[in-house]
Amino acid sequence: MATSTKIVLRGKSGNKYDFDVYRWGTEFKPLGGVYAVLKERSDGRFDVIYIGQTGDLSERFDDHHKAGCFSRHNKTHIGVHLCSSEQRRLVIERDLIANYQPPCNG
Repeated sequence: MATSTKIVLRGKSGNKYDFDVYRWGTEFKPLGGVYAVLKERSDGRFDVIYIGQTGDLSERFDDHHKAGCFSRHNKTHIGVHLCSSEQRRLVIERDLIANYQPPCNG
């Protein structure tokens, strides 16, 4: 994996989650995690386009069922929060979606 930037995303609960941010197209190892599809703004900050979770981050995101929405929203990066527990990933995913209400999660 390429070098990453770090950001913190906050859930509706107030919990904070650390994400490593990579350029779109980065290949990942088959690890579980919560991911955020992001668009980098001109000020260097990121807009959250989509939040999801998977047991295998190595799956191609270009074939994602929301890939068209990602493109319409000009995705540039993907944020990754590693987590092996599916139950925990689902809790984090719901918490983040409730806070950010990403356009591609609708």
